[in-house]
Amino acid sequence: MLTIESITKYFAGAPQPALDAITAEIRPGHITGLVGPDGAGKTTLLRLMAGLLIPSEGRLTYDGLDTAGDTQPLHAVMGYMPQRFGLYEDLSVIENLRLYADLRRITGTQRQRTFERLLAFTGLAPFQKRLARQLSGGMKQKLGLACALIKKPRLLLLDEPSVGVDPISRRELWRMVGEMLDGETTIVWSTAYLDEAEQCERVLLLSEGRLLYSGPPQRLTRRVDGRVYQLLGIPAAQRRRLLTEILERPEIRDGVVQGKALRFVMDADAKPPDPAAFGNGPETRIVPVPPRFEDAFIDLLGGGPGGDSLLARRTFERPASERPIVEARGLTKRFGAFTAVSDNSFAIRRGEIFGLLGPNGAGKSTTFKMMCGLLKPTAGEGFVAGLHLARAAAKARARLGYMAQKFSLYGDLTVQQNLLFFSGAYGLQGRAQQEAVAAMVDVFDLKSFLGTSAGTLPLGFKQRLALACAVVHQPDVLFLDEPTSGVDPITRREFWNHINGLVEKGVTILVTTHFMDEAEYCDRIGLIYRGRKIAEGSPDRLKAAARTPEQPDPTLEDAFIALIEQSDAREAAAA
Repeated sequence: MLTIESITKYFAGAPQPALDAITAEIRPGHITGLVGPDGAGKTTLLRLMAGLLIPSEGRLTYDGLDTAGDTQPLHAVMGYMPQRFGLYEDLSVIENLRLYADLRRITGTQRQRTFERLLAFTGLAPFQKRLARQLSGGMKQKLGLACALIKKPRLLLLDEPSVGVDPISRRELWRMVGEMLDGETTIVWSTAYLDEAEQCERVLLLSEGRLLYSGPPQRLTRRVDGRVYQLLGIPAAQRRRLLTEILERPEIRDGVVQGKALRFVMDADAKPPDPAAFGNGPETRIVPVPPRFEDAFIDLLGGGPGGDSLLARRTFERPASERPIVEARGLTKRFGAFTAVSDNSFAIRRGEIFGLLGPNGAGKSTTFKMMCGLLKPTAGEGFVAGLHLARAAAKARARLGYMAQKFSLYGDLTVQQNLLFFSGAYGLQGRAQQEAVAAMVDVFDLKSFLGTSAGTLPLGFKQRLALACAVVHQPDVLFLDEPTSGVDPITRREFWNHINGLVEKGVTILVTTHFMDEAEYCDRIGLIYRGRKIAEGSPDRLKAAARTPEQPDPTLEDAFIALIEQSDAREAAAA
């Protein structure tokens, strides 16, 4: 058993403790989920469990070992996978495994059997000689897990192992960890995915360093019984506008797009609104639905951020146009003998959200870089706002904003310096630049961080700053490569309020995401697999394509997996 007794942790210069008198018990034989908003203290608590930090107050023990003093025997029975990829990127897959085997003193025949088991377990056997930096996000996470398991641990600590990982790889990670469970193994899994937390036997929910809840997720979910509804029978073109209207009602705690419907959570004792307020069609109706853990999570934290977007209010409206504002024609990119993207084409209209979905390594980020003019295609061409990306690259880039998958701002510059640099790079000067930067500071609540180095910001504020730098010049087109990867559900809702508001002003969005609930906001989706586009259509159309007698009402995640399996089956049949 892992016992946490009144743990408090202070960091020098911080106005409040990172953890404030946390007390809990974590039992062996199960997976305990660690959830909470950005900056809640999850990583700090995991590092205390791992003996990598010493508590300011309190005591933390595992099976009688004090994590502050008994670090050597603790580390002998523990596996730890940090939030950031912590392996050696210049070493290959097998070289990383050999290094960890040396550190764990795994030798002889046991060493070879361990390698064979882990490579088969993770599916990395065909990639033993590939450098770690050349792996996709999902493969990196699997390698990190393999290194943590080089010697089967009795205590396994996983700090958001599924961040940036596609739905197929996430399911595989859960399967791999689930197969380890026995009566003695203790597993703590920190996660930003609340559907994962719902699978845990128990969860610890942190906020601002305090423990708000400890217990089964189902017990917390019951707090919103009878308060969750769906608005059905509304036109797809009106979902974003109606969601904003619903979220601005004081009795609504939270709301999201869910397929053809809008899902929302009411205040306790509040009655649902009259469906006639949202449309007079015969199909427009409001029905109660079973609650999810995410509904209760948001409710316990005080509700969602509402539906207003200050960014959208400060953005000028674009005139309507039927011509595509973004277009790819036969885009292909080869790196030596490897084809990352093969003959991909799509067109995006003004004021449309187009989602580019696919597994890790499918070619989404490569496509993004070609469409931003950051990478020259081997074949094909791209257009932004009618400008050819090869022949008018500078003019095209001035019309777009780009938020990269990885934090790509200057970590050694302050928040204010980054905003000034990027606004200047986009051509803003003088008073116009000052006003634009001031607006971004206001919109994204960055005032208290202006003198902070960007590299030291909490993840949620890093993402806010990255988005601020991408939109400071009010671009016509916005490219968002996994903009909410790793951030908590409330911050994700803030981002999508901004995205939905910008689209209503005529801004065109190309976005990638591994959150399938976010993909529901897209007007259309292009599904990329092994560099090729294998499906395109609205979320409802893709779900319809995956419908079977065994699965008559598939989710978008079900459709994602089914369409990829269908592609594999076609390829196998052709071979």
